[in-house]
Amino acid sequence: MNYRRRVRSGGLAVCIFCAALADTAHAQTAGSFTVATGWLHVAPQSSATPLTVESVGGVTVNQQLAGSGAHATSTDTVGITTEYYVTDHIGVATLIGLPLTVNLVGDGTLAKYGTLGSTRPMPPALVLRYHLLAAQSKFRPFLGLGVNYTWFTQVRTTNSTFVTDSLGPGGSAHASLSSSWNPVFQIGANYAITNHWSVGASVDYVPVKTHLTLDGTTANGTPIVSRATIRLNPVNVFLNIAYTF
Repeated sequence: MNYRRRVRSGGLAVCIFCAALADTAHAQTAGSFTVATGWLHVAPQSSATPLTVESVGGVTVNQQLAGSGAHATSTDTVGITTEYYVTDHIGVATLIGLPLTVNLVGDGTLAKYGTLGSTRPMPPALVLRYHLLAAQSKFRPFLGLGVNYTWFTQVRTTNSTFVTDSLGPGGSAHASLSSSWNPVFQIGANYAITNHWSVGASVDYVPVKTHLTLDGTTANGTPIVSRATIRLNPVNVFLNIAYTF
């Protein structure tokens, strides 16, 4: 009786072990679909041209505020990617992040104001990825090249001292940022834990350039239009956990 129990127990252990081995095979093969989510860190490598007053009361002046500049701050959010494997090695991925807030901080002669304003960028991307090594490999690095469209919502000037110094007491300002199409350069890797679950990391570089327009109005109603070009050029780090269907 004990012998039979040992045989049955041993057989059950072998079955469980074999099932575990089968489940460790990488499921990222042609026709599979992966959804990943995790921590997304956005680190702009930004700079800006000097703020230029283009017109006052409709009259062109093109007066550059020498030494002025600005940069965007880093931020964190939740990232989400999906990927469809066209072949064992080629996948098409979409990249999005939950809404995030980026602050614009003054540099040079504008550094004394600190944060000048804020915005909520929307930067979805479509990326073609090439996965190295065999589909059954646990560790699979990949390279990606794609396209991004960035637009900006809730663009606000939040520094009242900056507005007052620029437009006088009682003045007001409305800011806007232009949208743009941009390339995406990506490198990353996935590590399969089971047949369906994996962890991954990737780094993206997106050379984003946007044009800032500051429409100001003095207390007596005189319009003042100022512009600057801002290069955001974010480096995005994405650490995630993924499920492959």
